[in-house]
Amino acid sequence: MKSLKLKEVLIALVLLVFSFYYTNKAVEIVQNVDPIMKQIKATTDKYEVGAKNAQVIGNKIIPGINGLEIDYDESYTKMKKYGTYNEALTTFKEVSPKISINNYYDKYIVKGNSKDKSVALVFKNLDIKDSKEISDLFERKGEKATFFIDGVDLEKNLDAVLEIKNMELELLSYNGKIERNYFESAKNYLETITKRKAKYCYTEYANKELLDLCASLKMHTIIPTLKIEKHLYADVKDKLSNSIIIAMSSNVDIEELAMVIDYIKMRGYRFLYLDELVSESLEK
Repeated sequence: MKSLKLKEVLIALVLLVFSFYYTNKAVEIVQNVDPIMKQIKATTDKYEVGAKNAQVIGNKIIPGINGLEIDYDESYTKMKKYGTYNEALTTFKEVSPKISINNYYDKYIVKGNSKDKSVALVFKNLDIKDSKEISDLFERKGEKATFFIDGVDLEKNLDAVLEIKNMELELLSYNGKIERNYFESAKNYLETITKRKAKYCYTEYANKELLDLCASLKMHTIIPTLKIEKHLYADVKDKLSNSIIIAMSSNVDIEELAMVIDYIKMRGYRFLYLDELVSESLEK
């Protein structure tokens, strides 16, 4: 008896699945012969933009750029409600490149894609008080910066960390070291504080131990395009270019840093968070 009921249930489920399938097919056929859908599809070549693949160069990677295509179903739904074809109601969706940074966690990201004039300034935390001063400077100027902070600082100086929370925060290490248990615990703690996923690890040279750990946590590892230790203004002036990651420690001279920010803005560059700079999205 139970076996018979089970068969009846299975047959009913199969019929239901086929019913949905053929209903969807029927709807699709009706849509495709509708003059509105035909007009929408006639504009495909006008609007479609192909995605640009990420560049893989040995153990390094430079992000690609998403493509753009018409969202036929959404566009059709909007225009059908409107009652006729209206090009202004065309809706679009981004399409990821076939080769994307999202498929490569075992490569070092060394810069963003070069489609526009933007930079990311990244600060390695040595003293949380220095980070606060830098954060205040960027806030006064209405700009963005990314801070890589140590897990011990995060735990011991939470109040100070919360004061720079308006900037982008990522995890640098734990007590200056990369130990999985401590690093992962600090990462989870940081995510709880910032309410956002920690996505990036930082190194200034190839470090397979760090790369492997971060890849296993689905985090990208960056090597900055330009690392500055002494001559902040001079180095930026000489080497400023599209989509570079500029890294420095948090004990920089604040007055010279203010000059650098003004200079970069004067040259027509935008300041982005690291996550924005290396994103393959068309919207930044």
